[in-house]
Amino acid sequence: MLYYALVFFVIAVIAAVFGFGGIAAGAASIAQILFFLFLIVAVISLVLGLIRGSR
Repeated sequence: MLYYALVFFVIAVIAAVFGFGGIAAGAASIAQILFFLFLIVAVISLVLGLIRGSR
């Protein structure tokens, strides 16, 4: 998931360099959503791992 966030970020940067503002904004927003989704899943996984490890 983090890989896809980085891919969309690179697409956004390339689109911004070439002047495609709408595409860059869309790709940047997708990258931001995927990044925060990755963070949420990572925190949940960490918490569940700590709970299972303490038993």
